[in-house]
Amino acid sequence: MPATLEFATPPMGELDLDDDHDDAPLRFRTLDNVLGPRAPPGQADRAFTEELLAAIGEEPATVDEAKATQEWCKAMLDELASVEENKTWSLVQLPKGHRAIGLKWVFKLKRDEHGEVIKHKARLVAKGYVQRQGIDFDEVFAPVARMETVRVILAVAAHHGWSVHHMDVKTAFLNGDLQEEVYVTQPPGFTAAGHEDKVLKLHKALYGLRQAPRAWNAKLDTNLHQLGFTRSKAEHGLYTRSKEGLRMVIAVYVDDLLITGEQLTGVKSVKDELKSLFRMSDLGLLSYYLGLEVKQGNRGIELRQSAYAVKLLEKAGMGNCNPCAVPMEARLKLSKQSTSPAIDATMYRSLIGSLRYLLHTRPDLSFSVGYLSRYMEDPRQEHMAAMKHLLRYVAGTTDHGLWYSGIGGGQARLQGCSDSIWPGMLTTARVQRGVIFFLGPCPVSWLSQKQRVVALSSCEAEFIAGAAAACQATWLARLLEDVTGVKSEPPQLRMDNNMAAIALCKNPVLHDRSKHIDTKFHFIRECVDRGDVTLEFQGMQGQLADVLTKPLGKARFQELREKIGVIKLN
Repeated sequence: MPATLEFATPPMGELDLDDDHDDAPLRFRTLDNVLGPRAPPGQADRAFTEELLAAIGEEPATVDEAKATQEWCKAMLDELASVEENKTWSLVQLPKGHRAIGLKWVFKLKRDEHGEVIKHKARLVAKGYVQRQGIDFDEVFAPVARMETVRVILAVAAHHGWSVHHMDVKTAFLNGDLQEEVYVTQPPGFTAAGHEDKVLKLHKALYGLRQAPRAWNAKLDTNLHQLGFTRSKAEHGLYTRSKEGLRMVIAVYVDDLLITGEQLTGVKSVKDELKSLFRMSDLGLLSYYLGLEVKQGNRGIELRQSAYAVKLLEKAGMGNCNPCAVPMEARLKLSKQSTSPAIDATMYRSLIGSLRYLLHTRPDLSFSVGYLSRYMEDPRQEHMAAMKHLLRYVAGTTDHGLWYSGIGGGQARLQGCSDSIWPGMLTTARVQRGVIFFLGPCPVSWLSQKQRVVALSSCEAEFIAGAAAACQATWLARLLEDVTGVKSEPPQLRMDNNMAAIALCKNPVLHDRSKHIDTKFHFIRECVDRGDVTLEFQGMQGQLADVLTKPLGKARFQELREKIGVIKLN
């Protein structure tokens, strides 16, 4: 029988101090007694450290630093209690031929949408980077809901007047059942008294293990199926159920669950069912999700990243910069062969990565961020100057975001716009394309990217851009059907100011001007032929995707920004 686990940890009480009260450890204490009711004499250093860490709001780097504050000590004890309660491991001698994986503590301050600290979180993680594939683990992939899926759910919820709720699974990975035989060392700073030479055999997954996400997802998938939910074929992070005439939807991102449906009673019922299966935190109405600030009201749903944008500006040292009206100058031309001085490439790449995350609610930034991303390999001063111009625009629009308008009748229809600019930018012969889709008036999906092939004409460029849009339209239509349970009208795709491209999409005949086009781009013809997508001509002035293909002047840019749904929010 494995030994009963009783961890011990360095002292915190008065009796553990030597005569000089200099915190020299004389003995160990059990977990239940780690946090004493009062600070003993000679604890000035610890009190100072505790106050300092609390004041600067930073995470400790080591276990010793964490033990200097009661909040972090309690967080570690809570984590160990969760592990023990879940029967994650047992104490054993390490068998011959096996090796134990090390453990480490990770500390994180959990903040709300305003940046205020709401929780001290300590996570015990395995050093999964030492695991060997085929020996310690096999498959590792676990699906999560894409951000387009989240926006579609929010748009549907706004359209039908559904409320969206948020739940979090406590210590989610500890619920996953392990198929492999895995051993880990005892937690740093906490050892089983009298069994210091033993290791822990894992029965369930632990954070940091390569197979932990997959094990947890498999566990959640099994339980949701038992509750009558069906996994979407279009999005494996989406589950739906129709029961007693109520349509319920769950979107899964690791341990975060978004729950919505036709009636509040149905949502509450799903919450109760989940609480009976896992230890859950009920966060109520969705207000903050992966850096996205969500505000639900009777008239619709606001979606923004204001706090994230402010933090990004502070990171760039531009918290007090002068704002500008457009993200990029209309006639700006950058080059990879620039002779201007080199800059800190790490900082440039970091800013690009942060800006790319801001695109989840800011399609107006898509072209500028994508264009500047091309110069990450060897950024120069002229590239950083363009970056700072973009950040000045962000500084002036931190209060901008998406507005998903409220209750409407019937089913909202998917509509998309595709555009390309031919010839491409002067530095490349490849065409820039832009695609954006709306569910009713709500933008739910967009892209701005350089096409991977050279187009020989504007017709060919629009045809290729249309093929990319048709692929996305097909997926979005299936996703929408899974969310609502109702098959909606075929998506409408508005192609930019090129009747020849529309004719090429509808006419299956090959000729000298199109016979060289790669077979995969002819997918749009099949979509049109089956009636999965309808094509419409769109004049240049009404083409909303124009903002995704090139830098524009102030008046035109601000006009299109509002039309694609990016507005100033209260």
